[in-house]
Formats: sequence, structure tokens, C-alpha cells
Amino acid sequence: MNKKTLSIAAAILTIAGSTAAFAAELPTYEANGFPVSPMQVRVLGAAHVEQQASAPTTVASVHQARVLSPRQVKTADVTTGSAR
Repeated sequence: MNKKTLSIAAAILTIAGSTAAFAAELPTYEANGFPVSPMQVRVLGAAHVEQQASAPTTVASVHQARVLSPRQVKTADVTTGSAR
């Protein structure tokens, strides 16, 4: 491997590691439909407090999603035993 290929591989691994670190978010809460912080929940009490569902995010690129999704086109019939 030359230095350029090694540098590119190192950069890719660094970027992939940093995106995983940003994916972890702190939980958010709501009381009676209004957003509240964890400190407000502790001070005011936890009555009628629910954890908000986080927005769904994906770290897969468009190409990765297409590769991982099921095929739409049937390629060939599956044969068992002797193929004809």
C-alpha cells in the first residue's frame, strides 16, 4: 500500500468513528405536550412526563440502502435436487 491509500483509509475510519459518536443523543422529555428538561422533571415532579421519541435517523448512504434492501427483480427459479 502506498501512503495515499493508507491516508484515505485512515480518514474514512476517522469519519465513520466520529459519526457513531454523534449518533448518541441525550433523551428528551415532554409533559402535557410541552418539552421539558431533565432538571424541570426533577423539580416539578414526574407526573404525566413521557420520553419523546427521537427522530429516526440512518447512517447508511443511498448506495448502502440499495445494496441492503431486497431485490425487486426475480433472478431465477430455485431448483431443488436435479436441475433441468
